[in-house]
Amino acid sequence: MSRIAATFARLANEKRKALIPFVTAGDPSPDIAVPLMHALVDAGVDVIELGVPFSDPMADGPVIQRSSERALKFGVGLKDVLSYVATFRQTNQSTPVVLMGYANPIERMGLKHFAEQAAAAGVDGVLVVDYPPEESQNLLSTMDAAGIDTIYLLSPTSTDERIKLVADTARGYIYYVSLKGVTGAANIDTGDVEAMIARIKSQTKLPVGVGFGIRDGETARRIASFADAVVIGSRIIQEMEAATPETAVERVRVLVSGIRQAMDKRVEK
Repeated sequence: MSRIAATFARLANEKRKALIPFVTAGDPSPDIAVPLMHALVDAGVDVIELGVPFSDPMADGPVIQRSSERALKFGVGLKDVLSYVATFRQTNQSTPVVLMGYANPIERMGLKHFAEQAAAAGVDGVLVVDYPPEESQNLLSTMDAAGIDTIYLLSPTSTDERIKLVADTARGYIYYVSLKGVTGAANIDTGDVEAMIARIKSQTKLPVGVGFGIRDGETARRIASFADAVVIGSRIIQEMEAATPETAVERVRVLVSGIRQAMDKRVEK
């Protein structure tokens, strides 16, 4: 059983939901990349989505765009990200790590070589925004061969046909983008999200996580009442932007700990 599958199985047995933070690798400084991953685990997260810095992150709003720009100024690339994961794995063998990003850095490295290096580093999953399921059979088969889960996105505009396609193709979990537009957008309507999650769950046995627009513990708690995972990115990066490099890790740990506590206090439906 993969680390991702084992994590969701454990959480289901505990009647708890996954907390999945997104951070951009190398932001705000390469020196804190690995300490930040460990701090997230200490704060109670279940899966880490690690963003690969990219110059044109078209699905991301200004907050995450700025985080990529900061990391790129340090020269952080895909090889560095894999190195961070490998270092993290020296002392953490249980927390799944998913790389989230865009096709260009992978294509530049070479798909097969990337899969080999990612597996060797201890990567558990990939979410490549611009590899749609209709055009990613090569990605999927290569990741499958390396033992890495390929995760796909669904959105409020996804049709029943697209939901079925993703349900048949995805591995690990499905990421539901709760808002039209980019990351860091406006507040979400949890009623609409709940209805869409029910549609998705009718087509798959995979866990379904919800991201975009979740900014506090109360919203995370409400989402956790019907989804299998809560994904938070822009709010975490904003916390680091408001900190100094010396205080960023601790500020994120405190923020995420509070969200974890709110989720665990949710009222079961």
